Amino acid sequence: MTTPEPTAYSRIAQAIDYIQEHYQQQPSLEEIAEQVHLSPFHFQRLFTEWAGVSPKKFLQYISLGHAKSVLQQNASLMDAVEAAGLSGSGRLHDLFINIEGMTPGEFKNGGQNLAIQYTVENTPFGEVFVASTPQGICQMTFIDTEPNSLERLRKSFPNANIAEGKNTTQENALKIFTEDWSNIAQVKLHLKGTDFQLKVWESLLHIPMGQLCTYGTIAQQIQKPSAARAVGTAIGSNPIAYLIPCHRVIQQSGKLGGYMWGETRKSAIIGWEASKQELSHL
Repeated sequence: MTTPEPTAYSRIAQAIDYIQEHYQQQPSLEEIAEQVHLSPFHFQRLFTEWAGVSPKKFLQYISLGHAKSVLQQNASLMDAVEAAGLSGSGRLHDLFINIEGMTPGEFKNGGQNLAIQYTVENTPFGEVFVASTPQGICQMTFIDTEPNSLERLRKSFPNANIAEGKNTTQENALKIFTEDWSNIAQVKLHLKGTDFQLKVWESLLHIPMGQLCTYGTIAQQIQKPSAARAVGTAIGSNPIAYLIPCHRVIQQSGKLGGYMWGETRKSAIIGWEASKQELSHL
């Protein structure tokens, strides 16, 4: 799938919002296209180029029924991993993404003597702010819902040497959106977090693409079964959008629930990943 032009995702998001709000009325392709100011032909082409499937098919992937079905099929996270298979594309997040926690010194001194470069790049889900140290990616945030991404970076690392710049670490990480994952070099994440947060973020890497799990499942996976609320807090403080797939964690009821970078984007990513998985099996 090709990365769309910068305006494409905003139209996709608008369409997803409209479809979800009017689900009971089963809006036609013509009605949806009108909402995003495109002809039915151009909207169908735009959506299919982005998702790989039609809007109608995509809607099935973000429905409550689909989410419940996925949760029921995967009673535990390990079931999901086994279902994906060790060589399956859905298993690759934890195989090619490596989390390294910052040292106590780096954590406490505000990034003193740490050089950080940042850039803004386009993705299928809008523009992202990507920052990296020599050890790996330290922040990745969607800027339309977090316009103060640079301010957040400076607040996290007040003593670091922060400068705008693009590097191979960032370029390699962004290939996750456009290339076959088996061709991507290991993506290293260099994160500031408590031991508990790092453990939760690590566990998210084990959720295969196209699968979903609950906060309670993650709590059980890290052997803290009564800590579902704390797990939710840790997930909510995840500084790395998409690479650490917190979007794959939903409510026990099957509702997708909140997302730091917007519920519409969460729906878009879940549907896009489900579509990609189906296409990979054709």
